[in-house]
Amino acid sequence: MKKRTPQKVSAKKSGRQRSAKRVPALQPKPSVSKSSVVPDSGGKLTFNHAMIYVKDVERGIGFYRDLLGFKLIEDFRFEGTSVYARMRAPGGDGTIALHQAGQDESVSSEGVRLYFEVPNLDDFCRKLQQKGFYITKMPRMMPWGWRHAYLNDPDGHEISLYWAGANRMKKTMMKTAREAARPRTSRT
Repeated sequence: MKKRTPQKVSAKKSGRQRSAKRVPALQPKPSVSKSSVVPDSGGKLTFNHAMIYVKDVERGIGFYRDLLGFKLIEDFRFEGTSVYARMRAPGGDGTIALHQAGQDESVSSEGVRLYFEVPNLDDFCRKLQQKGFYITKMPRMMPWGWRHAYLNDPDGHEISLYWAGANRMKKTMMKTAREAARPRTSRT
């Protein structure tokens, strides 16, 4: 009796591959939330980032990353010098961009203040002070129900570190601010 030899069948014709040349099955891509790629805003305007013009991008990176805890997500360099950086806030998806200002351009941002919310504001400010950073106004409660501290970045941009917590979106807090701003009448 003659021994049968297996026939070679091309994978293309048979619709299957031989085990010796098996290609691993494709693994599903890790799921990426829509918000990390393209925000689902329902067609409405969304805020992307704040651009901050600085005289020295690397110095700005040091401040926002090393002191405030931002994560560097892009560092674009021209001829070895950082000229643009994009950074993400440590507690969310908010981003800022640092952009190199021209030599003769002002980086003044009068009328604009950056706000960063932090739950343990007093501890955060103490840690900044321990690192030798100057805080222009230490944390205090404001009439509208938010606790604020103020400081400036290395280029003089004013920053408010604050904690609003549950009061952040309450309109009633603005009523408190209006009442606090009213001239006080003498009581008899």
